[in-house]
Amino acid sequence: LIVEDGEGRALRVPLIVRPIEGTRYRDAISPYGFPGAELNGLSEVPVDAIDWRGTELVSIFLRDRIGGPYCFAGGRLRTEVCLIDPKLPVRFRGDHGADIRRNARRGYVSTVVPVKDATQEQREALKSLHRQTMARNRAGERCSFSDAWFEEVFTCPFAWLTTTRAPEGAVASSSLVVLSDGLLHPFIGGTADAYLAHSPAKNAFPVMVELAEKLEASVHLGGGVRPGDGIELFKRGFANAMSRFYTHDLICDPEAYTQLSQGHAGGDFFPAYRAPRS
Repeated sequence: LIVEDGEGRALRVPLIVRPIEGTRYRDAISPYGFPGAELNGLSEVPVDAIDWRGTELVSIFLRDRIGGPYCFAGGRLRTEVCLIDPKLPVRFRGDHGADIRRNARRGYVSTVVPVKDATQEQREALKSLHRQTMARNRAGERCSFSDAWFEEVFTCPFAWLTTTRAPEGAVASSSLVVLSDGLLHPFIGGTADAYLAHSPAKNAFPVMVELAEKLEASVHLGGGVRPGDGIELFKRGFANAMSRFYTHDLICDPEAYTQLSQGHAGGDFFPAYRAPRS
């Protein structure tokens, strides 16, 4: 999506355009993550200042970048997200710190390397442990990545691989972290079933903070599925700062949107016509 103001300024938004099953219509969604837009002089653009009919889409669901600058004005606050700012005092919650120290005494060791410099063993461990973790959590196809996807990722110049090894040398946990918009994002990862009881993934946090300090970035941990849930509470135990995540629910063709949404339950799911049926 390209929005221009006629004076040489523009913003560019990455979108995935999708057919709406059983209809002649299409809609769009931003890629997974927090892409926002490429801003060339435009930001906080009023949504009602745009003639959306030119998109030939029914709707657009857009995830904005964390902390701004934002592409459009009036976004919907989805959640607060947790950060570790290395410029501020870093203090992990008592249980997290105790687990990290206990694992270090047991012999767990964590390292971080640019992903393009990682060994084949480290790369294969990331693939294996991520898939093992997704299967354990019944994440389904949505979180499944092909070997080709991983091979592309392993060429990325702004991604790093954290590896935590168990005392005997096996890889106990692994994660891929990516630098974007001044934030270091832990993107995907996993823990081996055999080491779950020791929570070895926690031992990657100190090395991530060291990397973030070198990069002059903050570690972005995200939030929970719902405000105040167990995932958010877990992440708040590492955080020393907070930010916000906004989305934009853009209706491009109101008549088609209303027609397609008939018979679908209310709520805040967008677009309504794609809401899961109860």
